[in-house]
Amino acid sequence: MKEPSVLFRQEGPVGVITLNRPNSHNAVTAEMVSEFQALRAGIGWDSGLSVLLLTAQGPDFCIGTDPEAWRRFPSREEALTYLSLTPIIASFNQPVIAAIAGRAYGQGLELALACDLRLCAEEASFALPQIASGEIPFDGGTQRLPRLIGRLRAMEMILTGKAIGAAEAKDIGLVNGIVPAAELNASAFNLAKELAAKGPIALRYAKEAVLKGLDLTLEQGLRLEADLYFLLHTTQDRREGITAFREKRSPKFEGR
Repeated sequence: MKEPSVLFRQEGPVGVITLNRPNSHNAVTAEMVSEFQALRAGIGWDSGLSVLLLTAQGPDFCIGTDPEAWRRFPSREEALTYLSLTPIIASFNQPVIAAIAGRAYGQGLELALACDLRLCAEEASFALPQIASGEIPFDGGTQRLPRLIGRLRAMEMILTGKAIGAAEAKDIGLVNGIVPAAELNASAFNLAKELAAKGPIALRYAKEAVLKGLDLTLEQGLRLEADLYFLLHTTQDRREGITAFREKRSPKFEGR
């Protein structure tokens, strides 16, 4: 029986998604995208998951799109319909943390960019090398990278296609932290548990406010923030947070 391209397990309020094509350095295929779509359909607002962690089997996070995947389709336009993965990742309501070991190249880096937080191993490297093949990124790289690290550095990475290491990635704001490779998954999971201890609705509203606000004027963004703030105050979790503070105990959030 063929191994799935994507593995999933739930540990309390944390869902762990694992890219599972280590022999192909987790290169993206249409099958992988289809499995992500099925996984996304099963993770809703009331799934009991507060945080998602994206990891990978093998030495590399993801080296890009599998070359064989393109050959299955009569045109590039049709292929993009089946190979675009980042809209699925970006659609999760929960914060998504990427744990990046080895190479995150091409669509692999675009996949990491669609996550909300990124931890990487000391030997990790990052690149959008499509320009060397006469192409450009197709899964959000030209849009998410400059929004994250600024136009100047993003333009350099996209136009030269050169790879950068973990230290430089941290310096320019591409990753949140660097840890030894042997500690990567444990560190990322601990971060996920730390976030999951917060109110799950507050986590989702905070993510929504930041991401949607980037496409709004400041005035519109402030209005969105206020709307979500007042909406949060109608929840049971918010009342539990206030009660726990007054009683000097840890809150027990239920996502309601």
